[in-house]
Amino acid sequence: MSDLLKKIDARTKLAGTNKLEILLFTLGLDQRSNRRENFGINVFKVREVMRTPEITQAPEMPDAVEGMVSLRGNLIPVIDLAKYVGVQTNSRPEIMIVSEYNGHTQGFLVEAVDTILRLDWSQMRVPPEILNNNMRGLVTAVTELDSGKLVMMLDVEKVLAETNVVDDSADFRAIQPQSDLVGKTVFYADDSAVARKQIQRTLDALELSYVETINGKRAWDELQRIAIQADAAGKPVRDFVQMILTDVEMPEMDGYMLTKSVKSDPRFAGIPILMHSSLSGMSNQKLGQSVGVDAYVAKFEPHKLTEAVVNMLRSTMQPTK
Repeated sequence: MSDLLKKIDARTKLAGTNKLEILLFTLGLDQRSNRRENFGINVFKVREVMRTPEITQAPEMPDAVEGMVSLRGNLIPVIDLAKYVGVQTNSRPEIMIVSEYNGHTQGFLVEAVDTILRLDWSQMRVPPEILNNNMRGLVTAVTELDSGKLVMMLDVEKVLAETNVVDDSADFRAIQPQSDLVGKTVFYADDSAVARKQIQRTLDALELSYVETINGKRAWDELQRIAIQADAAGKPVRDFVQMILTDVEMPEMDGYMLTKSVKSDPRFAGIPILMHSSLSGMSNQKLGQSVGVDAYVAKFEPHKLTEAVVNMLRSTMQPTK
């Protein structure tokens, strides 16, 4: 199975092309529907795929957390995705996908992995409301392959947020509004409801205004609408939006492509872009820089996001030389 991942380094060339590669996997035959659904995870989040090792039970774990495994000297939590998603299957998960996400490592138990597919983000659609309701908001994007197979991208951020119960309210209480920035407008795009809520809480604590969108395509459409509005008022767009905050992984248009589009359009001159992503490795940061991102901050650390937003907004207030 290591052959599936040995060429990940070559995938850095995908930045700015609106393409992604996903690892397909299944969770088992659902006894209720007699269907075996197909799911996907971005290969940038996958460190390795292995046979399920011996799992050590731990007390007071959320229901879907099976326990801990020792991986090269480190204890990592293991989440049974079938149990979490609600797939009722009689099969025992034989495979563990080791995911590195936002500086943390965890294992996801699955029935089987299939293959790695290269797709265009434009092929990934926002899930229809009925699917979103049936999957309890766990799917961020869907696509239909040429074979007719439907693939669902799980909201990994939501999975981890709900299986790692941490009280972060103190982090947000510590954020104080900055008098010189109150009322400034941040435009942000993220397909994860969990991420959008975290961003909203941070911006509310800073007493900033904001415009929210759920993916890069809708963000680009809305930014162009704002640009038309600014032109009609005879003002630059930066009078309406002072900075842009974007995720990387989003259906229809990813954050790299959104950044590339904004940076190549002179109407948005002077508006910096902050990339906010769980893909926080140096290679991903370099990808962001290659398309013009001004700064990069990892999810979900409110104090770091606060610092990055404050610094970026203040940089827009400095007189140009």
